[in-house]
Amino acid sequence: MTTRATRSPRRRTVVALAVILSILGVFIVRLVDIQVVSADEHVSQSLKYLGDRTSIPGQRGSVVDANGTVLAESVTVYDWNMDPKAMNAVETNEDDPPEIPWAEASTKIAEIMGLNADELRAGVAAAREENPDTQWYQLAKGLNAKTFTELKALKLPYLHFDERETRVYPNGAVAGNVIGFLDGSGAPQAGIEKMETQCLAPTNGEETYRKGTNNVVIPGSEQRTDAVNGGTVQLTINSDLQWYMQQMIAEEAQAQGAQGGTVTVVEVKTGKIRVAAEWPTMDPNNLNASSPDTWGSKLFTYPFEPGSTFKPVTAAAIIENAGVTPTSPTVSASSKEHFPNGAVINDAFAHPTYNYTLAGALIDSSNVALSKFGTMVSPDVRFDYLQRFGVGTPTVDFPAEARGDLPPTSEWDNQSLYTTTFGQHFTVTAPQVAGAYQAIANGGEKIDLSLIESCTDADGTVHKAADPEKKQIIKPETAAELTRMLENVAVQGGNAERIKVPGYRVTSKTGTAQIPDGNGGYKAGVYYTSMVGFAPVDDPQYVVIVTLDQPTRITSSAATASAFQKAMTQVMKTYRVMPSTVPMDALLPKFE
Repeated sequence: MTTRATRSPRRRTVVALAVILSILGVFIVRLVDIQVVSADEHVSQSLKYLGDRTSIPGQRGSVVDANGTVLAESVTVYDWNMDPKAMNAVETNEDDPPEIPWAEASTKIAEIMGLNADELRAGVAAAREENPDTQWYQLAKGLNAKTFTELKALKLPYLHFDERETRVYPNGAVAGNVIGFLDGSGAPQAGIEKMETQCLAPTNGEETYRKGTNNVVIPGSEQRTDAVNGGTVQLTINSDLQWYMQQMIAEEAQAQGAQGGTVTVVEVKTGKIRVAAEWPTMDPNNLNASSPDTWGSKLFTYPFEPGSTFKPVTAAAIIENAGVTPTSPTVSASSKEHFPNGAVINDAFAHPTYNYTLAGALIDSSNVALSKFGTMVSPDVRFDYLQRFGVGTPTVDFPAEARGDLPPTSEWDNQSLYTTTFGQHFTVTAPQVAGAYQAIANGGEKIDLSLIESCTDADGTVHKAADPEKKQIIKPETAAELTRMLENVAVQGGNAERIKVPGYRVTSKTGTAQIPDGNGGYKAGVYYTSMVGFAPVDDPQYVVIVTLDQPTRITSSAATASAFQKAMTQVMKTYRVMPSTVPMDALLPKFE
């Protein structure tokens, strides 16, 4: 029989057990939360007090040319220092004399580092004299792995080193303006280094560990995440051809008394930029040897009025929209004319009134004739064709690349209504001009230019660049007529003898652009000159454009003739392009 007296202790026992189990359950839940659910968070918090971490730097990726030649890479170098006080202690320790006395050791150190042994000993002595307790004296900075190994082999306890990564450019100034550079902290500042930093930049690793008494690492607490090195960027550039073009344009620009010059080479069938050369250039290994205004790429960032090199774009517009052919109809043009709206247009040379064919207007590069041909279609049509050929659109998204300026037709005044027919009142870059001629050479199909072939991850995974956009911007028949006229320019124009490339049929067109003076006008007597063309005419393979900035020996675009001929000749040789096998058609008439 259960009495109240016996039920009371049992009830208390049950209640006590329930309380204990509840408390135990709370502890278990909390323990699971701490050790399982929130383990990472608590470990992270504990490391703030008991742990430490060391960053493991990854290595920045390399930049290589189309053939795999290294243009930029990161290498490990060593800054070597010594502890004069420790050296003196070793030297004066009679109980344990050094294996290599300082007199002998200093000679070996100097020999390995390429120093003068007497100067080394004198420097260390002077440092000790200034401060007998000094523990630091720098021997040399930036030594390579071979030197590092030889110095370590000496086993001198007073030698110490700091390991660091540095960026080197094995080919120096070759494509230097395109490659770019890093600042002192390793941040990309220009060129491919900046454009492709997502591929090139490494992901640093990390080592974490916990410490006990006296900062002793607790065994088994170490955790390591390895660094991932940056990828390798492969360019479309041919560094051998790039080197030649840089040397050539430097010589030509200086011979013409120009402030600078560029050469761009584009592959017709692919839109790949094979050369992007300029002078002055810079060596990213030694920025201080060049002016800061050369640290970027003027080729991509300097917009200029293309002048007559864009007359074929006007020709394309009127061929497709006004029924014009290379030989009919004709327009009457003198070397200077006043137009009904008050505009005054001049040709670059004095001549009587001619009845120009379209071919003749291009051959003689008559501004007056192009003005009359161009206004056979509306401004909006010509604006459309300028856009089709790339004006106002960046080519490869190069850092700080200029897009060019193309004012809307609503801003064309009486003068620019005509000047836009012959390459004024809008601006382009040299690659944009090359892109326009790539379309003509490629049967009217414009292919976006490219500078990057691929990015290869550190593990070998290759990421090819996206396929370039292709667009048929003019009819193949129109492109063929433009090509025929441009070949006639090369054969019948004033530079014909100077631009011949033996064995090859070549097209060409010159441009002479006025240079803004910064006050709304133009500089007097100086020009930004250019020449562009492609070859061979019977099977177009490469576009070449050469520019000179304010040549003074010859101020017209004829200044570029020699550089253009040399550039086109070298391109044909480098790529072993087959000489022309189909003869040129009959010459087109210039006049009626």
